[in-house]
Amino acid sequence: MSETATTDGRRARGDATRRKVAREAAMIATISGLDSITVGTLADRTGVSKSGILTVFGSREAIQVAAVAEARRIYQEHVIGPAWGSEPGRARLRALLESWRAYLLSEIFPGGCFLATTTVEYGHRDGEVADAVRRLQREWLDLLEAELRTAGSASPVDDAFSIDALLNAGNTHFQLYGDRADLERGCTLALAVVDRL
Repeated sequence: MSETATTDGRRARGDATRRKVAREAAMIATISGLDSITVGTLADRTGVSKSGILTVFGSREAIQVAAVAEARRIYQEHVIGPAWGSEPGRARLRALLESWRAYLLSEIFPGGCFLATTTVEYGHRDGEVADAVRRLQREWLDLLEAELRTAGSASPVDDAFSIDALLNAGNTHFQLYGDRADLERGCTLALAVVDRL
């Protein structure tokens, strides 16, 4: 076997380990926060050895940053992607709200919305993990603001804030009380912001 094939095989195994561990770390974060992530817990839950995890990531902070990146990938796949084919503006906003609702109801993350959990946890912190969380939240708000601007909103920043706040409230109540009606209420009220444009 050539050295290139050996290297490529190791790289492929490393990439697979990275994805598996990052995904599990993102799942843990929605239940008990990014700070609760430990190499030992990830080893137990993924079947990857502690040394294997540390070989791929190097540090706990790198795992946390990878968890945010994995959450972003999941968010792109389940919330942004399904809505992207819709016409920009109102239609895309409606599609984004519907795909966000479906994302929550499918319980991809066991603790609800990754953004809602981590933005509270890292709101007053500095560092690479906090920066990754802020970038993820900012991307979502920027997307809402851009679509609201296209839809003719007189105040896209305020309307994006309102939509985000209503969705977060729906998620929080749904996670706290387990009542789907709370999630539906948040989505309906967010949709009303769009319908007023």
